[in-house]
Amino acid sequence: MDVQSDQSDQPTQSDRTHDQDQAEIGRHTRTVAGLTLVSRALGLVRDLVTVRVFGDTAVGSAFAAAFAIPNLFRRLFGEGALSAAFIPEYTRLSDDDPRRADAFASLTIGLLALVTGVITIVVELGLLATIMLTADDPDRAYSLKLVMVMLPFMPAICIAAILGGMLQTHNRFGPWAAAPILLNLCIIAAAVPFFLIDEPDPAQWAYPIGIAAIFSAVLQVLWSLLALRGKVRWTRSVRSASTQTRSMLRRMGPVLIGLGTLQLNSLIDTFIAMYPNWIGPSIFGYDYPLDESSNAILFYAQRLYQFPLGVFGIAVATAAFPALSRVAKDSTRFSEMLSRGVRLSLFIGLPASVGLVVVGSPLIRVMYSGFGEGFSETGIQRAGAVLMAYSIAIWAYSLNQLYTRAFYAQDDTKTPMRIAVVMVGVNLALNLILIWYFREAGLAWGTAICAIIQTLWLRASIDRKFIKDNGLSTSPSRSVMLILIGSGLMGVCIWIIASQWALPERWGLQLIRVLSICTIGAAFYAIWSIVWNMQELRWIGARSTERAG
Repeated sequence: MDVQSDQSDQPTQSDRTHDQDQAEIGRHTRTVAGLTLVSRALGLVRDLVTVRVFGDTAVGSAFAAAFAIPNLFRRLFGEGALSAAFIPEYTRLSDDDPRRADAFASLTIGLLALVTGVITIVVELGLLATIMLTADDPDRAYSLKLVMVMLPFMPAICIAAILGGMLQTHNRFGPWAAAPILLNLCIIAAAVPFFLIDEPDPAQWAYPIGIAAIFSAVLQVLWSLLALRGKVRWTRSVRSASTQTRSMLRRMGPVLIGLGTLQLNSLIDTFIAMYPNWIGPSIFGYDYPLDESSNAILFYAQRLYQFPLGVFGIAVATAAFPALSRVAKDSTRFSEMLSRGVRLSLFIGLPASVGLVVVGSPLIRVMYSGFGEGFSETGIQRAGAVLMAYSIAIWAYSLNQLYTRAFYAQDDTKTPMRIAVVMVGVNLALNLILIWYFREAGLAWGTAICAIIQTLWLRASIDRKFIKDNGLSTSPSRSVMLILIGSGLMGVCIWIIASQWALPERWGLQLIRVLSICTIGAAFYAIWSIVWNMQELRWIGARSTERAG
């Protein structure tokens, strides 16, 4: 009897696997976040260089639009809809039927190459026809030519992103997290010679920078294929995976809308901001509230709020997605896994929101002016207003990624899609209203407001469908309160320092000031987490199941 009792107290293999999955969320989040931090740091260097090539000018707006459009397809297909529809099925097949998983991966990559290749050709022809029909507008023609140059970036980077999803399924998070480093290095290498020649033309220099981005996408495909050696066997015999592929494609439509809301909103922002460049300075007889530099201001401000989002927020969702897919049928473990992801997202996202609201304007000044050319003084002020509005909702952008993937892990693609459709409409309406009052910042406010509403809506839907019906909860109130209080106190601390600490307006001194304030804020929050023994800090640092407990 005692022996049986002792045996029943021993953890089962399922329990150990679940504990390991929970520990791995923190470990993989740390891996993705660490390498993404390196990539984003190089991305800031890239922006520091390119903003001094283009500035807040019409050329800067044209380059930003040309770069954003193929990247939208990457986020929607490669890292968004297709990836979210592909990974759960590929994860299950990899565990249960590796040969069919290989066929499924081979068929998916082949279809993706075909579809994105056809889209690229059709859009290129459409842009060429538009340029020929509107040759009398040189600014519009220049902008569309840049889009044509950079559009081939789309199929290559989409393929690379799916290969990255496969790596994540095989618990190889590092190689794909490091892949964007290649993009940043290629663009920096192409941009630096601009500063070494006499009187370079920024408009012409945009072309080699765009070609460098395409070259980097090809390198990322090769890098990912190399990292997958031994994990997958590519095959032409793909008929066995036809059922899974059809199922994936059926899920992809709703996923495209549900997970791509932020990207769709960003694209809408780009089109609205590029109206003066592509259409003209007036609309229905009224002066348009934005100008030819608006898209450049919007683009470079977005880059700064996307830094903590990409490093930490998306890292949590990326690390949690395969684990959520594995425990989707176990309500208790699914709830625990989601709770851990929510707490990690808030633990990082809330202080990031508070910190950027406080230091956003000084950061814009350091990053995008001084030490050469860059933004004008007016551009700095406008970009600061944009960044503050976007930063309000960093935590919401993070949770949206996690909550949406939680639905997909449960094979529910329709709920996030319905919510997203409504939010895209609300965002468009807010954009068209708010730009008349806040210019570019109105676009940012519309995106932030919609992100917060979407987060609350997704959370309520998850609670109703998957959590509360099973008598479970994902509401760790004490942890959330500690995160809220710690983030607020940190914000007050760095606001006092920033308001009282003035230095001469020299670029190097201002850089030291911004870095010092950020370091003090991070140290304050870390000490707060240690004093209150917050589990989230241990999860991120844990290297094993035992330490993560």
